Amino acid sequence: MFSILFIATVIMMISFIVMILASILSKKTLVDREKSSPFECGFDPKSSSRLPFSLRFFLITIIFLIFDVEIALILPMIIIFKFSNLMIWSTTSMIFIFILLIGLYHEWNQGMLNWSS
Repeated sequence: MFSILFIATVIMMISFIVMILASILSKKTLVDREKSSPFECGFDPKSSSRLPFSLRFFLITIIFLIFDVEIALILPMIIIFKFSNLMIWSTTSMIFIFILLIGLYHEWNQGMLNWSS
């Protein structure tokens, strides 16, 4: 009994000493400004927060979200097809797709889909 307790204590002491040594040896003395600051999408977090932001990034994000939500709404319509009335399902689907096509035409007409400036 004494030998098992003694061996467990020695193993715990050795592992504790190894962990302390590893922690001390792995510390870097030089603090790098770039590595200690958070990454904020390519922007320098230490600079002014009122820098001009390109509206193009915002528009691309909005277009992506619109089409992402579109897919999330169209997929259940396909699954529900066999459980619903064909006339109501067709009308709802056509109205939804028509609204999306109007939105796509509006984006195209406003020049939001021109990737080069």
